[in-house]
Amino acid sequence: MQNFDFNEALKAIQSGKPITGSDGVLAQLIKQLTEAALSAEIDSYLEQNPSKNRHNGYSKKTIKSTVGSFELETEF
Repeated sequence: MQNFDFNEALKAIQSGKPITGSDGVLAQLIKQLTEAALSAEIDSYLEQNPSKNRHNGYSKKTIKSTVGSFELETEF
């Protein structure tokens, strides 16, 4: 996972890149925040509900947001 670089985002906005949309500056930040939130949620759930029968892997889902579509990698 590539971390969101605020300086690069500012340069992109200054050079005319759109803020919203699938190629927009915010798409990568929203993707990263959503993946982190989902990961924290599953970690918390698994700590509270221990089980021997756990899955460990990732699946990809395409998410449509107000700033554009992006692909998430979610744990299962």
